[in-house]
Amino acid sequence: MTPGERTPNAIPTIPGGKTRHPAILRVSAIGVAGILATLMITAVVPPIFADQSDRAVVDAPVTLITASIAGEIASLSVQPGSDVAAGEPLAEISNPRVDRAALISLEEKSADSREKLSAARAKSQTDSAYIASLDTEIANQTSQLRARLQSQIEELRARVAQSSAMSSEKKALVDRQSDMVSRNAASMDMLRPTQQQYSAALHSTDAETFKLNQKMSQLDALNKGIYVGDDSVAISILAQKRRDIELDAKSMDIEARQQSGIVTNLQKIIDTEGGRLERLGAATVVSPGSGKVLTVGASTGRHVNPGDTIASVIDCDKRFVVAIFSYRQGENLMPGTRVRIDGGVLHSGVVTSVLPRTTDKVDERFAVPFPQTERRVVCHHHAGPGGRRTAAHRDDGA
Repeated sequence: MTPGERTPNAIPTIPGGKTRHPAILRVSAIGVAGILATLMITAVVPPIFADQSDRAVVDAPVTLITASIAGEIASLSVQPGSDVAAGEPLAEISNPRVDRAALISLEEKSADSREKLSAARAKSQTDSAYIASLDTEIANQTSQLRARLQSQIEELRARVAQSSAMSSEKKALVDRQSDMVSRNAASMDMLRPTQQQYSAALHSTDAETFKLNQKMSQLDALNKGIYVGDDSVAISILAQKRRDIELDAKSMDIEARQQSGIVTNLQKIIDTEGGRLERLGAATVVSPGSGKVLTVGASTGRHVNPGDTIASVIDCDKRFVVAIFSYRQGENLMPGTRVRIDGGVLHSGVVTSVLPRTTDKVDERFAVPFPQTERRVVCHHHAGPGGRRTAAHRDDGA
């Protein structure tokens, strides 16, 4: 063979006389077979040292902000992606068509009760003034009658004394004439007129004494507020009228107290109803906590009913990882188990709950829908920010 001439089936050699291509082919074949075996083992055979799942998402709870009253959205101050703080106003709702019929009826009843209360108080004041004037008149007439009775009593005492003295004189005269008759010094015709005069004097003394006692009893009753006798008729009429007016005044006082209680109760009901209508007439929708606005489901001018969703707020500070595991794997993932998280900014966490499955109703309370369980176990890992897909592994120290 001449220099430079190529042999058709010549195989390159390396120093030492060994060929290169069969070795590369064998290494490549072994590598591909190893990769395929690894993939098959990973897909079919459960991991030996750690339970893991790549069906996982980082999630966070969502708070639905709902309308508390029916009405129109007067203003809306947030947009999706806005940061909100706890208590921050999100929207204003107004409802000018609130039914005020009950409040109007209560106010009419209150006005009627106030008129009755005013009338009862005015009548009570008038009665009190009339009673005061009657008391003055009764006191004046009583004072005049007392003075008159005292004068009459003094006069009757004098007349009783005079009658007693006359009776004594007549008795002495009767005694002398009786003695003379007994000694036959005088006749019975002289004695009889004297005896009659003595008897008349005694009757006159008794009559004057009776009148004196009557006037003294009348004065004593007058001092006790008891009006008897002809002289007390006018005062008795005034006293009776005073009692009637006093009873009417007490009745008006009772009526005033009743109406005052009714007015007070009606005012409390009116205040309560007014507050209710005020709350139904306008409301400010505020965020119950801090977070980020995820969606806005209303617009300015739109009519909403109580419970309609206006916006949703996601709380990223309460983020967690949801991972899907098989039932066999879930047996090793009890609450409190520490896990390792790959594929995101989160690196570790703790299992907080294990659920057999979830529903669409549960998904509505969170920002990202849970992965389909397909009759597998769902594990919640407390960890951190939302919406990123990740993978979770049970951390057993391997």
